[in-house]
Amino acid sequence: MLEIRFHGRGGQGVVTAANLLAIAADIEGFWSSAFPFYGAERRGAEIEAYCRIDSQPIRITSPIEYPDYVVILDPSLLKISNPLKGLKSNGVVVLNSPSEPRLSYTTFYVNATQIARELGLVKSGWPLVNVVVLGSLLKAVNYISLPSLEKAIDEEFEGKIAELNKKAVRIAYEKTTVVSPIVA
Repeated sequence: MLEIRFHGRGGQGVVTAANLLAIAADIEGFWSSAFPFYGAERRGAEIEAYCRIDSQPIRITSPIEYPDYVVILDPSLLKISNPLKGLKSNGVVVLNSPSEPRLSYTTFYVNATQIARELGLVKSGWPLVNVVVLGSLLKAVNYISLPSLEKAIDEEFEGKIAELNKKAVRIAYEKTTVVSPIVA
């Protein structure tokens, strides 16, 4: 079973990202589940969402404590909390970051904020990085296809918004950089 934990802030679309990944996995023929964990439900508060993907039915409904992948939409969370808690020793980080991170895990990163701004994916002044980061995640996961994610996007969004998000995912996929873990 593949377990992915998403970290971001309220208003960034963390829950939507987990749901889109689950839909894309379903399109690929996998079983999937996605659900959020809310603390203080307000814009800007830390939010977690979870996605499980497997070739068999998934019966687990608890939060993911020991993920295979951690997706971080807001890099400031690395300084104020511990989104990497419980990440397996061979786990992978997918990070929205403008610069190369120095983490003790293999990290796939892209400047999703810049991509979102350039494409006009901004709401109430906030760049919408959630779908953009999924492009990097697909590159890291490597068995959910871009066309399946694009179909999931078409199910969630309409018209110009769907097209912009699909374009953003493709750009993020291409611009994602992989960084080896820092050895202490």
